[in-house]
Amino acid sequence: MRIAVVSAPKHQGVPEYIKSLVKGMEAMGHRVDIIDAWTEDGMRLPGYEYIAVCAESVSFWGGKIPVVLGKVLGAGSGLVGKKSAAFIKKTGPLFVTKALWNVMKVMEKEGMKINWSEIILNPSHAEALGKRIGA
Repeated sequence: MRIAVVSAPKHQGVPEYIKSLVKGMEAMGHRVDIIDAWTEDGMRLPGYEYIAVCAESVSFWGGKIPVVLGKVLGAGSGLVGKKSAAFIKKTGPLFVTKALWNVMKVMEKEGMKINWSEIILNPSHAEALGKRIGA
């Protein structure tokens, strides 16, 4: 399966847990590309069979997510009905679930069909989750 992993961490760059998630997906034989929400525009997203969105909460309070996530998903027209997964990195004890809900809200606004959501605890957990996609 051809999978796009949209990376939307607090700051630019691809964190280790997203690389581990991709490693797990590739171990299952999937072709995976990372789309950095900070530097790319999302125009390639409609060409993928599955989209996994990975984000981090930008604040300790309130579960806010990076605004670039909405921009990159909004730029890729043709995402209606696209199968997808939502992942959030656990950065603190509070508001992690709300941050995940906010990620899914942005995805649903674009018409994406979310069939899996999960809170990532650490890189090894992310790799195990990556091996479950398509299994």
